[in-house]
Amino acid sequence: MSVWNPDNIKDVAESLGVASLNDEVQQAFCSDIEFRVSQVLEEGLKLMRHSKRSTLTTQDIVQALRVLNVEPLYGYESTRPLRFGEASIGPGQPLYYVEDEEVDFEKLINAPLPKVPREISFTAHWLAVEGVQPSIPQNPTTADSRNQELVPRGPSANPNLAAMSGNDNVTVKPLVKHVLSKELQLYFKNICSALLDESSNEYRLAALASIRSDPGLHQLVPYFVQFIAEKVTHNLRNLFVLTQMMQLTSAMLENQSLFVDPYIASLVPPILTCLVGRHLGPDGDALAHYPLRRLAASVISAVTRKYSKSSHMLKPRLARTCLKHFLDPSKPLGANFGGVIGLQAIGGVEIVRALIVPNLKEYGSMMSEVLDDENRKVEGVMVVGALVEALFSLEADTVGAVNGMANGHAVEMKNAIAERVGNLFAEKVMETGNPRLVKAILEC
Repeated sequence: MSVWNPDNIKDVAESLGVASLNDEVQQAFCSDIEFRVSQVLEEGLKLMRHSKRSTLTTQDIVQALRVLNVEPLYGYESTRPLRFGEASIGPGQPLYYVEDEEVDFEKLINAPLPKVPREISFTAHWLAVEGVQPSIPQNPTTADSRNQELVPRGPSANPNLAAMSGNDNVTVKPLVKHVLSKELQLYFKNICSALLDESSNEYRLAALASIRSDPGLHQLVPYFVQFIAEKVTHNLRNLFVLTQMMQLTSAMLENQSLFVDPYIASLVPPILTCLVGRHLGPDGDALAHYPLRRLAASVISAVTRKYSKSSHMLKPRLARTCLKHFLDPSKPLGANFGGVIGLQAIGGVEIVRALIVPNLKEYGSMMSEVLDDENRKVEGVMVVGALVEALFSLEADTVGAVNGMANGHAVEMKNAIAERVGNLFAEKVMETGNPRLVKAILEC
C-alpha cells in the first residue's frame, strides 16, 4: 500500500487525455513516485546536514535534483518560509496552496516612483605611481589609513587606541576559524615536548616515527611549520633544538599522506638558516655545528627533489643563495661550508660542474691563506674536504675508458688541473691518483 494518493495519478492522467487508467498501473506509479520523492528528500537532507543547518530549504531540494541528474524546479527559491493555506473542494478532499500577499492597488498607485538608477560607467585611476599613492578622491586619504592602523587587532590589542580613532566598537574577526580537536591538540603538545626532551632518546624517536607514518596529521601541518620557524629563530645557539627541528622537517617530508606544498615557502628559511647560518651553536667548539649543516643539506636535497617540479623557481633561488654564501669571503667558514654542500645537495653533478668548479681557482687562493692560519685551519680543512667531496661526485658522471697516470704525464696533468681549479685543489686531486677524476675535471 503506497502512501501516495492514487487519485492524484488519476487527475494527472485525465489532464493528459488518458480517460481510463488501470488500478494496477496507478498503484505502480504511486510506488515509483514515493521512491523518487524519498530519494530526493534523502539527498536534500544530506546537503542540509553538510551545510550545518537544521532546516531543509528549497535550495537543498534544487541541489538534490541536480545531483540526481533531474531538471530542477524554477521559481521556488525564497529567503522566507512559505505559508501554505488549506481549501476544501469536497468532502475529504483538501487542497493546499501557497498564500500570496495581498497588494492594495490604491497604495501601489499612489506610492512615489523609485529613483532612476545611474547608468553604468567605468573610470580608471592610478592606485600608486612608483610606489607612491597619489592624493585623489578615489584613493583612501591619510586620515583613513591612520584610523585603520589604530583598529585593535588580536586578543591582546590595546582598546584605548581604538577609542582614540573612534572605532572602539569594532571587532576584528579572523577570516578562517581553524578548529582542532582535543585529541590533536594533546598530540601536538606531546610531540613538541618529546622532541625537545634531551633525556629520552627513545621518546624522541617514537615522536619522529609517528610524524613520519601517521596519515591523520594534515590539520597539524601549519602548526608544525610555525613551531619549526619559531624554535629555529630563537635557538640559534642550541644545536640540540636546531637538530630536532631539522629531523622534524625531514619526517614531515617523508610522510606521504601530508600535503606540504603550500608551506614550502615557510619551511625553506629555517632550513637555510641551519645550512648557511652565520653563527650556530656555542662559541667554544668550532666543529660542533658541521653535522647540523650536513643534516640541513640532506633536508634541502629532499625539498628540491620532491617540490622543484611544482615550483619552478625553487631550485634556482636556493642555488643562488648557496652560491652567494659559498663565494662571499666576509662570511664565516661555516657558512662557506654550508654553501658548498648545499649546492651539491640541490643540483648534484650539474651544479658542481657549472657553479663550483669554475670558482675553485679563485677560492683556492683564499683557502691557502686560511690553512696557514692556525686559528682557522680546522674549519678550513672542513671546507676543503667538502669541495674535494664535490669534485669526487664528478667521477660518477665520466663515460669511456681512461688511461693511467704515468710519471711523465703526472706533471702535465697537474698543471692542466691547476689551470682549472688552482694549485691547492690540483694537489688534492693528484694525491688520490684517480685518472677518472682527473678526466672529469678537465672535461668541465
